[in-house]
Amino acid sequence: MSTLRVVALSGGVGGAKLLRGFYRALPPDSLAAIVNTGDDFAHLGLRICPDIDTALYTLGDLANAVQGWGRRDETWTFMRVLKELGGESWFALGDGDLALHVARTLRLAQGENLSAIIGDFARSFGIAAQILPMSDDAIATRVVTEAGELAFQDYFVRLHCGPKLKSLHFAGADTATLLPAARAALVARELEAIVIAPSNPYLSIDPILAVPGMRNALKAAAVPVIAVTPVPGGKAVKGPTAKIMGELGIAVTGRSVAEHYRGLIDGILLDESDRSVAHDLDIPVEFADTLMPDAAGSERVANAVLAFARKLGGQNRGGTLE
Repeated sequence: MSTLRVVALSGGVGGAKLLRGFYRALPPDSLAAIVNTGDDFAHLGLRICPDIDTALYTLGDLANAVQGWGRRDETWTFMRVLKELGGESWFALGDGDLALHVARTLRLAQGENLSAIIGDFARSFGIAAQILPMSDDAIATRVVTEAGELAFQDYFVRLHCGPKLKSLHFAGADTATLLPAARAALVARELEAIVIAPSNPYLSIDPILAVPGMRNALKAAAVPVIAVTPVPGGKAVKGPTAKIMGELGIAVTGRSVAEHYRGLIDGILLDESDRSVAHDLDIPVEFADTLMPDAAGSERVANAVLAFARKLGGQNRGGTLE
């Protein structure tokens, strides 16, 4: 029987790609993903959980790899008819995707916790890994822009990240409780590495870090905590990471990402193209091709992280990866 070896903090597409890599590189039930829920919102009367659903579809081998979100082989009758009726169509929900949202919304209305529902969905999709919401409590990412304060999905999808960002805050985080299963995963006896996936540090990882207890858990971890750059070569692979960093006055480099996670990580995996920005970082650095265009690329990056954790564990922690 396998034991938990890796815990990853993850957002959407970029994080899910690395989750896929660990899922392939390790026994499937040795991975736990603590996933951002700050993007969650109510839409058309339904509870939508974009980052969690991306993890479910990716590990369940259901994701639309070309589109980058949602399910492959999707149909769109619901959206077509909704648009014909004059309904809100700015947030696309495919027919198969819609079924998941309806099932989740009904169960939440009956008093079930989000984590229990997601656990059932994962099992239905044949996923052996743990997919854990960061909290069962509602947390909402709010984006303060030059056009005013916006709900995250209004900023991200409806307005295509157009308004200039000034700051972020996470409504409800201060009073939220870290999911007990997530807390347990971070101190699992056989754990060998904690990984901050190459998700947007500000939109996807910071909401997780805002949950009380999460930062302390990382600082107290008995295993290496490793971040993977989301901006190889100073560019975001997907999404608005580079735009947001620029608007916040932050250099778009892996070095900036390392500084953002200062005090929480033991090392950072940077892209081969980032050697020039890492010459005097005061934490261990390793380099790899961090692009993950396919499943083989995801597994390659996951193995690079595991090798880095083995090195850090041997040098600083007294443990090794088998």
